[in-house]
Amino acid sequence: MVAHVVMYSTAVCPYCVMAERLLKSKGVADIEKVRVDLDPAVREAMMQKTGRRTVPQIYIGETHVGGFDDLSALDRAGKLDSLLNPT
Repeated sequence: MVAHVVMYSTAVCPYCVMAERLLKSKGVADIEKVRVDLDPAVREAMMQKTGRRTVPQIYIGETHVGGFDDLSALDRAGKLDSLLNPT
């Protein structure tokens, strides 16, 4: 069972695309995307929740991973798989 993944993103965001590609390569078939460029209130909520202004902001289960660089660093450190596939 793959953990639920939520990604705050915008329509034109190369880092969002790269994050999605990495997650899909790890077997994540369904990513809940929350578009922050369509509604300022949604962006504000994301900023309150994450403390960050940039996209993507990625949650795996209840864990705030951060952006693409953070996601990629987790993968390189060998810690992404255990987050995605909790035992």
